[in-house]
Amino acid sequence: MVAHVATVAFLGLEARAVEVQVQISSGLPKFLIVGLPDKAVAESRERVHAALAAIGLSLPPKRITINLSPADLPKEGSHYDLPIALGLLAAMGAIDAEMLGGYVAVGELGLDGRIAPCPGVLLAAMHASGRSLGLICPAAHGPEAAWAGDVEVLGAPDLIALLNHFRGTGILTPPVPGIAEAPESGPDLRQVKGQETAKRALEIAAAGGHNLVMVGPPGAGKSLLAACLPGILPDLTPAEALEVTMIASVAGDLQDGRLIRRRPFRAPHHSASSVALVGGGLRVRPGEVSLAHLGVLFLDELPEFQRVALDSLRQPLETGTVSVARANAHVTYPARVQLIAAMNPCRCGHLGDPTLACSRAPRCAADYQARVSGPLLDRIDLHVDVQAVAAADLVLPPPAEGSAEVAARVKAARDLQTVRYEGEGVRSNAEADGNLLERVATPDEPGRRLLAQAAEAMRLSARGFHRVLRVARTIADLAGSDGIGRVHVAEALSYRRQAPRN
Repeated sequence: MVAHVATVAFLGLEARAVEVQVQISSGLPKFLIVGLPDKAVAESRERVHAALAAIGLSLPPKRITINLSPADLPKEGSHYDLPIALGLLAAMGAIDAEMLGGYVAVGELGLDGRIAPCPGVLLAAMHASGRSLGLICPAAHGPEAAWAGDVEVLGAPDLIALLNHFRGTGILTPPVPGIAEAPESGPDLRQVKGQETAKRALEIAAAGGHNLVMVGPPGAGKSLLAACLPGILPDLTPAEALEVTMIASVAGDLQDGRLIRRRPFRAPHHSASSVALVGGGLRVRPGEVSLAHLGVLFLDELPEFQRVALDSLRQPLETGTVSVARANAHVTYPARVQLIAAMNPCRCGHLGDPTLACSRAPRCAADYQARVSGPLLDRIDLHVDVQAVAAADLVLPPPAEGSAEVAARVKAARDLQTVRYEGEGVRSNAEADGNLLERVATPDEPGRRLLAQAAEAMRLSARGFHRVLRVARTIADLAGSDGIGRVHVAEALSYRRQAPRN
């Protein structure tokens, strides 16, 4: 007899069906797991053997073969423990094999029979829902799995509770969806003294989903401005929240099964490698750019990051996805982020201040800024010089306008974009491209003439030209204007970095 239990293999945000086939046959005692298992899967036999012993069951002294089908699909992770154990129980007659046929099972086993948490349960629940199957998972992930909608979830704390449920001697209570996370109160724009130009650029970035780089001396407020951005961004829609929560689930970062409603804000240290930023590794995991999907990726001290790591962000910023190619797998993660970067004008940070600048200026600044490639900077829509805060500004009372007022204008602009791009597969102005951009962001005649002159004088690339149009469209949305005028184009051009001349 061969027992069959359904489970999944994770490839990015795709859950592929895997069937665990268990056969107990005559022969010398042996426990084999085949079907391209990795080290964690191969070690399942020790955890499963100990877990079954803990509940008073011992494996028969026969040849036990576990096949993970399809055999050519790599199997990674410890979530195969539970389906292997259930398959063995079915093959031994301790549990009804037909009852298991209606479920997908995922979970790691402890040596004492407990079912331990594992990454990717929400994605497995979505997969089970699509196949009209139920889900067996760790009890800790029950509230998370319940977000998948119309799917029967059995969240079991241990093997004994699961066996009792199938035997009818103890019924597992269906979990309720975990409550949405409480919004966190971050810094408010009222804390920022002065810096009106930078605050205006931050509002434009939030309203259109644009990338932003701030250049200024230490202590000018660049990091504080970046930290204020989540407070003026609109909350995730239910569909977006589920998408972001699935990424956190696959990465193992989801806490208490709570649905994520706040846009992510990730701020990796400048020592982060390219794998940490875009994902990868021996067991492919999402990187920071995917963990910040539909949120903010803040890179402080931008030139201090490794050049290779920064350049690996080019494709995600352009396409909104990350493709990690390995010899045994090709994985794609979503990565539609707002890149907010901050950097000093030079290594000492005080270029332009004759009392503080080093003796190597301006060569010091040229060498320092050259660490960031031109193609990467060309993908950033808004470039802002942040000046040092004057003492007169520091002693002033907090400004009357804070994050709440700015967030209201940002939401109004985003609502306009939601209506404009309905059915286009686009969420914001920053994602508009091609024919769609020509249709929604064509300026009037004075604006067109100004843009043509500026493109020649500033040596804008084709990408830069289109990014100016996107920013101008956002500025017009903030002003409540249907069309794009010269004033909107002029402001958009003021945030554009001019290409260096040879």
